[in-house]
Amino acid sequence: MFFADLSEWTGLNIIIRMIAAVVLGAVIGIDRGAKRRGGGARTDAAVCLGAAMVVMTGQYMEMRYHGATDVARMASQVVSGVGFLGAGSIIVSQHQVKGLTSAAGIWVCACIGLAVGIGFVDGAILATLILLVVLHVLPTVEGKVYKHSKYMVLRVEAAEGRTSMELMRRLKVDGCIVDLFEVDKAGTSTSSFIITTTVRIPRGLNREQYLESLMEIGGVLSVDSM
Repeated sequence: MFFADLSEWTGLNIIIRMIAAVVLGAVIGIDRGAKRRGGGARTDAAVCLGAAMVVMTGQYMEMRYHGATDVARMASQVVSGVGFLGAGSIIVSQHQVKGLTSAAGIWVCACIGLAVGIGFVDGAILATLILLVVLHVLPTVEGKVYKHSKYMVLRVEAAEGRTSMELMRRLKVDGCIVDLFEVDKAGTSTSSFIITTTVRIPRGLNREQYLESLMEIGGVLSVDSM
């Protein structure tokens, strides 16, 4: 372990822990911010530093008032309490949930901060590197897998409500398995309807060509795959 001695309570170690927490949190935040995602360098750095301060305070209290505090309990409060920041970054829009990765990133930053604060800097650095690799590699893997997936979330705009019955009939005739089917009014200023459905198309059907074929249904204005 390169930073094994950082667990000792010295002035230099405290400074190194604080700097390491800010740097590691900022690295994760900058990566998210570069992609125009939630969080950002300041948020993640602050969360990481705050978490580090909690366990360092617990370590100090254990040394100063032996047996009067529980470092593990203080750390667990950070892990659960930081959830309010994650919840604030999650947005539900048009049946889509956005911000889950940002929320998870903020939570991981808190965990990394706890590790740094107690002196486990090696683990914190390793976790940061693994997280960055995951954030960059998994989207590519997901894209390749989802490209060949037979499941689709369709968002269909229809001119009238009864088009939904025709769409449902068409999906069943084509052998699609429907998991979700919802019909909502598009808005007060328009008379169109939004149909959101999750379907599994049978083998042999091309996704793009099938979407184009759904446009042939009477009353359908647009079809998008989410």
